[in-house]
Amino acid sequence: METPGSQSSLHRANLERVVRAVRMAGSLTQAEIARSTGLSAATVSNIVRELKDAGTVEVTPTSAGGRRARSVSLSGDAGIVVGVDFGHSHLRVAVGNLAHQVLAEETEPIDVDASAAEGFDRAERLVNRLVEATGVGPGKVIGVGLGVPGPIDVESGTLGSTAILPGWSGTNPSEELSGRLGVGVYVDNDANLGALGELVWGSGRGAADLAYIKVASGVGAGLVISGQIYRGPGGTAGEIGHITLDESGPVCRCGNRGCLETFTAARYVLPLLQPSHGPDLTMAEVVRLAREGDPGCRRVIGDVGRHIGSGVANLCNLLNPSRVVLGGDLAEAGELVLGSIRESVSRYAIPSAARQLGIVPGTLGGRAEVLGALALVLSEMGDSTLLDGTLSADGAAQPGGRPAPGVPAVAGARPADGTGSSAIA
Repeated sequence: METPGSQSSLHRANLERVVRAVRMAGSLTQAEIARSTGLSAATVSNIVRELKDAGTVEVTPTSAGGRRARSVSLSGDAGIVVGVDFGHSHLRVAVGNLAHQVLAEETEPIDVDASAAEGFDRAERLVNRLVEATGVGPGKVIGVGLGVPGPIDVESGTLGSTAILPGWSGTNPSEELSGRLGVGVYVDNDANLGALGELVWGSGRGAADLAYIKVASGVGAGLVISGQIYRGPGGTAGEIGHITLDESGPVCRCGNRGCLETFTAARYVLPLLQPSHGPDLTMAEVVRLAREGDPGCRRVIGDVGRHIGSGVANLCNLLNPSRVVLGGDLAEAGELVLGSIRESVSRYAIPSAARQLGIVPGTLGGRAEVLGALALVLSEMGDSTLLDGTLSADGAAQPGGRPAPGVPAVAGARPADGTGSSAIA
């Protein structure tokens, strides 16, 4: 038994610090590990050597600042994680390894009126098919991240009221999918996962405080404060779509009038253009036409941007983030929408907060949420999962990854052959 403050306890803590840093970043040089953990270069070198001998990490030659370096990433044998994203009309699933590589990914259309049970059944089939396609057995899945378009009650785990997927309110998405897949499921709303995806792999990299604004069938914000997703005590933080812009405005699905969502979400915006552009118009087509110079679409995109900017200005005044990342189809409009957002922010936000704010489009597109679901598992899983099977009784890593006496081996997997895989770090 380890005694707090003992050498073995300290060594174990240092092992976990290194593994955690690599797990969250995907890959780091040894110098970057030293900077992020506060450990000395010599200590990091010794720990990396131990973990490499135990099969927990892989070390490959690289360069940093024009100098030779060694890149450290978690072993492809350490297991896989799964991301599942339910949207208004899609189901997207991705399978990745702990080195931040996507091994398989697929999107299916989904009927918005389908029952929750039908949706989870389809997710189960798609997850099993993609895991099988990677050549990795289902027993190697460490965890699943799940994104849903609605607020999750942090105490009960149930999905709150949602008009985006009718009939899903009151369900417990984590229990539903976990029961089907037989593995732990971490669940969050899609805006939070979009923020996490962009924070780890996209336009949010390097920002400790940011807001990810997703404008689609609804409007939501994922908030990152000091590098962590902020959900609030009830799990409803970031409901920027229900900021009141006009007390006499249209009635919102939440029951109030004139919410930001009623001026920006697709269900309210598209009818403005359908008389002149046809009933089958989509937000993606509005963005495309605006970029091609269509005056009506450009006007609507500009108006939407100014309304979003009013909400962003409120966020600036309250939270003072350093960066706002715009996601969803609207981000493809580029400066047509970003310029309008900046215009409203400069008008309504405190000048000092507005000057410090960067407003940028997301770089992950429609994949932000499913990649955020992968990142959710990587952030929530414990380092003991990776270390317990490779540590001896005194806390030292064992060559070859042999389990310590009485400690079950961590389920490992043969790495995929690389076909179709893509790095997301």
